[in-house]
Amino acid sequence: MTSERSDLPAAPATSSAEPASSPAPQRTPGGFPVVGIIGGGQLARMCAQPAVGLGITLSVLAESESAAAALVVPSAPVGEHTSIEDVLAFAEHCDVVTFDHEHVPADVLAALVDSGVSVHPRPDALVYAQDKLAMRRRLTELGVPCPAWAEVRDEGELEAFGAEHGWPVVLKTPRGGYDGKGVRVIGSAAEARDWPLADGLLVEEAVPFSRELAVLVARSPMGQCAVWPVVETVQTDGICTEVLAPAPGLPDDLAAAASQAALTIAGALDVTGVMAVELFEVPVGDESDSGTTGFVVNELAMRPHNSGHWTIDGAVTSQFEQHLRAVLDLPLGDPRSRDRWTVMGNVLGGEYPELYPTYRHLMARDPAMKFHHYGKDVRPGRKIGHVNVGGDDLDDLRERARHATQFLQGVITE
Repeated sequence: MTSERSDLPAAPATSSAEPASSPAPQRTPGGFPVVGIIGGGQLARMCAQPAVGLGITLSVLAESESAAAALVVPSAPVGEHTSIEDVLAFAEHCDVVTFDHEHVPADVLAALVDSGVSVHPRPDALVYAQDKLAMRRRLTELGVPCPAWAEVRDEGELEAFGAEHGWPVVLKTPRGGYDGKGVRVIGSAAEARDWPLADGLLVEEAVPFSRELAVLVARSPMGQCAVWPVVETVQTDGICTEVLAPAPGLPDDLAAAASQAALTIAGALDVTGVMAVELFEVPVGDESDSGTTGFVVNELAMRPHNSGHWTIDGAVTSQFEQHLRAVLDLPLGDPRSRDRWTVMGNVLGGEYPELYPTYRHLMARDPAMKFHHYGKDVRPGRKIGHVNVGGDDLDDLRERARHATQFLQGVITE
């Protein structure tokens, strides 16, 4: 599975030379709050529309004036998520602070909490999305199904794990990986010699999964939870390219078990906001039980997530509205689907930088399709938007979504 942050900009490891200047955002009359989002990517951008409906003011700490969210959110001071000074100056005018990504350093998070601002999710929950080793330890303690795993610090420990669980194995850096980065499938311990084993890496069995699934759950500080239908995610070269909601052919008992696991994790970790639980569907039992499947948890993401973009048009309450409700401790909205099926297709950058003319063609061709652009320059392989389409014929919906995404990428021209 993949993280949303396919193009997170590099940031300096130290604070900026001068504190950021963050003018107070204009509040909505009537006592409505300001929600601050650290990070100006597409996830923050997609919170703008539901914020308008809820009467909430958004403020975004953006990487640049041209960041995706800065183009649509009036209050978007520029600053670094690694800078305590920038973050505290930004948070001064916010009632609640949440995140567009999980890469805010621990010292910055601690300074935020110490300043008295409400932070959701809180750092002691967010660590389980930031550190894969911490996540594996905690989920194992909770009895949540996981792949066989271990922390390894030298070739001998890695060799022993491979001998016990079979080669190849999956090696991961505990922090900072996304969209296939920081992950390597290896066939021997020797293939990891250029990785920092001494720092402690996560090794997992190579799970023989049949497909990838995801469960999206929202939880508020008061403990109210809402869970969307389990979806299937389709990956291409380590990047999610398609989401099918709900996951076709998923047995009811497995869907219920996956949803319950997400609710258990959210409660045990004291998550606030939206969390995605990424799963592998795996065979269980012996050969006589062929067709029986279970699941193991692959990753956690504590923020709105690519697997939930379908909810903008396909659910009664989108993940972005729900995230705002949750971090403000408002009653949560209805997560049910609007259509029998919704298909989301990610739009990746291609060779053609001018997208507006292709939009016109596709809107005329398929008026029922919804297009969501992230305000980013086109770059090959970069996530620049997505499409949603809903209805009763799954095969037709998938074909329409694929045509649109391939047309926008320039793979097809008609």
